Amino acid sequence: MKLSERFTDALTFATQLHANQTRKGGGVPYISHLLGVASIALEYGANEDEAIAALLHDAIEDQGGAATREEIRRCFGDVVTEIVDGCTDSDQTPKPPWLQRKEAYIAHIPTASASVRLVSAADKLHNAWSILKDYRLTGDAVWERFQGGKHGTLWYYRSLVKAFHTAGSTPLVEEFERVVDELERLAGIQANE
Repeated sequence: MKLSERFTDALTFATQLHANQTRKGGGVPYISHLLGVASIALEYGANEDEAIAALLHDAIEDQGGAATREEIRRCFGDVVTEIVDGCTDSDQTPKPPWLQRKEAYIAHIPTASASVRLVSAADKLHNAWSILKDYRLTGDAVWERFQGGKHGTLWYYRSLVKAFHTAGSTPLVEEFERVVDELERLAGIQANE
């Protein structure tokens, strides 16, 4: 598959939208995450709409809510917007409590479209990989940057693994599970805790 000018436009849009945002726990530009998610999605078979949604998956949640949703719809269409909406845990300001948002997100995964599951799993794999990398560098200090702390964050990722498997196992979901397994092992958490 060849990516078109739409993908380039989405990359520019995402770069501008997230220009002042960095990853949790450091000065890494946020676009690195969006590029990572798009790369993973493409490597696991994403079409162009899914790849564009991967670049924009946090746009509504982090950068403007309803107004950003309408801009995405205008620029990239309904399909991309629906995928981004499916990857958004809240477009409210202020956001609902952490646990409430995470439980709702987990609950919707088994019935989400295949496109939403692909982009979401790519996002969660990239996040889990980043946590694993940082854990190897900083140890338990990595958990301080997450609202759920060590146990809540690992509960969330294990629950996502189960939710994705409920919808159907894929090579992407299996890779996500392997990274979560390794995170739990290093953190000294059993999968059923």
